[in-house]
Amino acid sequence: MLFADDSLRVLVLALVLDAAVGDPDWLWRRMPHPVVVFGWAIDQLDHALNNKSWSEARRRAAGVFAISLLVVGSAALGWLVARVLLAVPFGWILEAVVASVLIAQRSLYEHVARVRAAFAGGGLDEARRAVSVIVGRDPKALDEAGVCRAAIETTAENLSDGVVAPAFWFALLGLPGLVAYKAINTADSMIGHLTERHGAFGWATARLDDLVNLMPARLSALLLAVVAPLTGGSVVAAVRVALRDAQKHQSPNAGWPESTMAAALGVALAGPRIYPGRVVDDPFVNASGRQDATPNDIGRALKLLIAACALEAALYAALALLV
Repeated sequence: MLFADDSLRVLVLALVLDAAVGDPDWLWRRMPHPVVVFGWAIDQLDHALNNKSWSEARRRAAGVFAISLLVVGSAALGWLVARVLLAVPFGWILEAVVASVLIAQRSLYEHVARVRAAFAGGGLDEARRAVSVIVGRDPKALDEAGVCRAAIETTAENLSDGVVAPAFWFALLGLPGLVAYKAINTADSMIGHLTERHGAFGWATARLDDLVNLMPARLSALLLAVVAPLTGGSVVAAVRVALRDAQKHQSPNAGWPESTMAAALGVALAGPRIYPGRVVDDPFVNASGRQDATPNDIGRALKLLIAACALEAALYAALALLV
């Protein structure tokens, strides 16, 4: 059986818990979030195995070993936690709580909503500070439309990376799959870049992250297309734009939810972007849409985020009843 009904029921509860509670600051100020622990482990592997005096081939091999060790270790940790919880009364509820920590519906919403609120509360400078928390581009180079596009793009991309992909891998492989996915995704954000230090060492991590996000990115696009009418978009048009424009993005996956979101909102996304020390000269997706995105468009993107998350939870609940 591809999906286990118990895992699906746990997943639905985890999605509900995350939507309702999210990541409370009072808790994670007192103990390290699992993603922080993953980050620490990745940093240790980077310092221990990424020797700049080695040849490119040797550093690439070291990177393969590092990400393999991380995946095996994180999956084993997820399996161990799941086994322990099986022996506890109502352990499935505790498993849902653990899973909810590694899903980011509410935290994504809150971070993006702060950007929109910042425009009203403090103007462009405050919005730049808010968006700098969730994107890597140079905030000083962003005008109002640039800040809004950045917030909308991260909403679309992180719907995939932070919500749909973790849920997908939990549905398939339970807690080991979810924990391993989060470790891979965290590693990609830290070492999966084409820099002098990580171009070779992070190569395997970047390729593996592309692989594990292949299906979730397309599922995210489908969810956004289905809910596109809520913001005046068209399901057919959103799918058509995604099929046409997704490959224009540098990432083989991020272009799918971003182009679908762009079509649903009637705005142009991606395009040239300035990061510290470099300029990315990408084409726009949904280039015929408005480039002058507004704070109101951020609100519309958040509306699609809520609807897509609700639709995902409903689909998994329906699947749990069927299998």
